[in-house]
Amino acid sequence: PSMGLSPLLVQEIFRAINNVRSEGTTILLVEQNARMALCIADRAYVLETGRVAISGSAAQLLGDDKVRRAYLGIVD
Repeated sequence: PSMGLSPLLVQEIFRAINNVRSEGTTILLVEQNARMALCIADRAYVLETGRVAISGSAAQLLGDDKVRRAYLGIVD
């Protein structure tokens, strides 16, 4: 939901999504900002050419070096 929006508005939207999530509502979030999405997600799926390439808990994906380099642009 963040494409083309100002950073301030993106933060506000993610805060609202997280509030809804904290009330126990299940959310299916499709988001190009993987880092922000993983920060509020329980589980995550990485799609490549329409197929699930990687899946796991958000914490697992955030901690996976391959995922961090290839999809999050994080180089340690």
